[in-house]
Formats: sequence, structure tokens, C-alpha cells
Amino acid sequence: MKKILFCGDVVGKEGSDFFAAALRRIKREQELDAVIVNGENSAEGNGITKSSAEFLLNNGADMITTGNHCFRRREVMGFYDECSFILRPANYPDGAPGRGVAVLDFCSWRLAVINLMGVVYMEPLNNPFDTIDKLLSELDTPNILVDFHAEATAEKKGMGHYLTGRVSAVCGTHTHVQTADESILGGHTAYITDAGMTGAELSVLGVAIEPAVEKLRTHLPVKFVESDNPCFFNGVLIELDEKSGKSTKISRLVLR
Repeated sequence: MKKILFCGDVVGKEGSDFFAAALRRIKREQELDAVIVNGENSAEGNGITKSSAEFLLNNGADMITTGNHCFRRREVMGFYDECSFILRPANYPDGAPGRGVAVLDFCSWRLAVINLMGVVYMEPLNNPFDTIDKLLSELDTPNILVDFHAEATAEKKGMGHYLTGRVSAVCGTHTHVQTADESILGGHTAYITDAGMTGAELSVLGVAIEPAVEKLRTHLPVKFVESDNPCFFNGVLIELDEKSGKSTKISRLVLR
């Protein structure tokens, strides 16, 4: 039996620092076999940079997933091709930098990580359902975790049911609010609509409250800044049988 930690969207420098501290604590209490983290907002000022990605990797992440902010910072473009431990959504058109799937080889077992992005209320990327069908036909490990970065709850739910029995886990990201619907679908697939975020708890999705409210109230241009309030950590712990790829348990994790 293997234990995987999946961490929801890490927001900014404070969120990244708190991720590193929380992971040290979790590792003291849990015997983790793999750590996957969504880092698309880990850089100061939004997006992800080579520096923020390397920080997450150097502080315990085995694989970084991203989402709609994956290419917001131009300086990270080349890093997607250089580093095999950072993913962008697999349903970007051909020619986009990087890759959307990678296999972590731990010698005694292997874990495939797939990064997908939804298209409902999001960018018009390739159909994620068609994309996942093609990717699954090319993988040779039963242990598969999918980060589905999507806005619409219905699209996330639909993907979870679509992949029931076909992957080990479907973890939703993007909305930054942890949902209370963790379950094992079909006795096989661990699922949660959104794993939440790691960053300032008293905030608007990690952003300082005042400018976020001003933007919502006036619809005028506002500069967002990272909230400096105390952080919390959101994620899920997943236990799976590495021989069959079946998940047996998923539990939400919140650390303050």
C-alpha cells in the first residue's frame, strides 16, 4: 500500500514557505511515498517561475502540476522543456512547451501524473475527455493520478465519473476552496472536486481582501497583491494498492 499527498494550489511566496513547513510536519506524522503539488500560482505576483518551481521541488514535491496560469510568466517557458518534474495541462494544442503527463519511477513502483484543464468557463483548449482517452492508452502503469484544473463543478464531477475504474485518483484544482465530497468512486478511484489551496486563509483565494473586493465592486483595473495574513495548507491523502492501482482511502487534510 502506498500513500500519496496531493496539495492544492500553492499561492505566492508565503504559501510556498508554508507548504515547505507543513510538508516537513506531515512527513514526521505520515509515511509518504509521493508528493504532488499544484504550483501554478506559486510565484510572487501570480503564475509560476523557474525559481518558485525549484523551491517546491527542493522542499519535497516529487511533481508539480499547473493550470490556466502555467504560461503567465514568460521566463518559465523554457523550464517546462528542461525539467521533467513540472507539467502543464495536457490538452494544450500541439507545439506548446512542456508535457502534460509524466511517470515517477520509485524503483519498486511507478506513478503516472496527468495534468488536464477544463474548458467550461475556461480557455478553449482541446477536449479534456478526448485527451485523457489518448493518454491512458499510452500508459503502462495502473497507478495514475489526474489533476483536473477546472472551474465548473459539473465538469469536474463528470470527469471523475468518466475515469472511475480507469485511474487511481482525480483531484480537482483551480477554485482554491476545498470541497467536502472526497470519496472512492466505484471502489477504485479516489475523487475530490477541489483539493483547496495553500496560502493566506483570510483572503480572497490568496489575494489581499481590499483590492479583491474593490475589483469585484467596481470592475475597474486593480493591482492584486498576496495577502499577508496567516497561511493554511489544504490537500488530500490518498492510499492506493500499487499492484492494482485501486485507491482504498482518501482523506482531506487542513493544517494551520
